Amino acid sequence: MAKVLAVLSSGYTNEEHNYVTGWWAEELFAPSLELEKKGHMVELASIDGGKPVVDPISLSKEADPTGIYQKQYDSGIADKTTAIVNVKASDYDAIMIVGGHGAMFDLAHNEDLHAVINVVYELGGIVSAVCHGPAPLLYTKTKEGRTLLEGLKVTGYPNDKEPKEVIDLLPFSLEDELSKIGNYHEEKDHDAYVVWGNKQILTGRDPQSAELFGRELAKKLTERELQAEEKGMD
Repeated sequence: MAKVLAVLSSGYTNEEHNYVTGWWAEELFAPSLELEKKGHMVELASIDGGKPVVDPISLSKEADPTGIYQKQYDSGIADKTTAIVNVKASDYDAIMIVGGHGAMFDLAHNEDLHAVINVVYELGGIVSAVCHGPAPLLYTKTKEGRTLLEGLKVTGYPNDKEPKEVIDLLPFSLEDELSKIGNYHEEKDHDAYVVWGNKQILTGRDPQSAELFGRELAKKLTERELQAEEKGMD
């Protein structure tokens, strides 16, 4: 059983524009389900700890037509998170950064999160992020001083899908910044799209890719466990 740390935005509010955002429900619950199906454990963290703010749009009829994510949210499974500063990164086999516009505000430049990401990566763990979740990976630098995503094939939420009413409220364009550092791909012809930048870095494009993203992460973690078992038997 692998342990995965899911990191959520604590939330962001712009009162002047009546704008509230945070983490995206499908991008936590869909991958977590896939991981748990394979016997892996998911634990939650956020910048502030406690109950992080979910983006209300992610629980709307349009985003959650069957109400499956609303039901999971109402169950309280995302009500308690560990503050990222209190996370022991070496306990985890992977980190999964959940999207939602909130990630661009409080996750992107958080140095405590960058440190956790680096420890997981340097110990050989998997660093994964979906939709707007790659935002902090843009600013995470290795001990050699290079950006973690430098030169790698990556994906994330594309410019042409950003709601026009929020574009001017966002601190940066995720696609533009990913394109400056890595080899950005969107793959418009695919309903869901994820990509491995290398054997340790996985990114997913959007909410529609969340389930596939979870399956890919679960598959890789299971493969790693089997390889470790086989090596131990030698």
